[in-house]
Amino acid sequence: MSGLPDASGEVRRGGPAPAGPTDADLVARALAGSERAFADLVRRYERPIFSLIVRMVHDSTIAEDVAQETFLKAYRRLDTYDPTRKFSSWLFKIAHNATLDHLRRPSLDTLPLDAHGDDEADFAAILADEKTESPEAGAGRYDLARALDRGLRGLRAEYSEVLLLRFRQGLSYQEIAEVTGQPLGTVKTNIHRARKELAAALGGLGWHLTD
Repeated sequence: MSGLPDASGEVRRGGPAPAGPTDADLVARALAGSERAFADLVRRYERPIFSLIVRMVHDSTIAEDVAQETFLKAYRRLDTYDPTRKFSSWLFKIAHNATLDHLRRPSLDTLPLDAHGDDEADFAAILADEKTESPEAGAGRYDLARALDRGLRGLRAEYSEVLLLRFRQGLSYQEIAEVTGQPLGTVKTNIHRARKELAAALGGLGWHLTD
């Protein structure tokens, strides 16, 4: 198959499009003064950050405020990011701490933040698919997404957080431990208990998933 001429008139062969900049690349550009690079990081993570926060605070307005606070803190602390580590884990940790700060304020109803830990479940296919939040994904899938959202809202904040970090964001147990500041065993137990509670909640709404 022939290629297409480029700006110089020469023919380019077809092939995969070049990969976009990595998170570390964008951080380096932002630190060098590029506002666009940091804006690209915000666009890349604004949805997962908001999704995580809103299921902890159960209020979209508060979640928007905390998400903005998260990115502001990330911008101010960008020089502390270690490029040898995952940027997403670093950013989720800032979001986690910012959310806890809000939950602990006297004006808000605080949620208990103790824990314990064990294995994972088969919610990955649902939680990992952000398209389930869109009606275009199909009526049945959308109904399941709404039931899932109701189930997550009924969980304690730390339970919904670890499920989303594990199955939607794909973080390892160790990375989740770093984000939340909890022992690895606690993270595993929280995921195990959270999946059981979510399965029970979904069962009560007519959805029966393998635990």
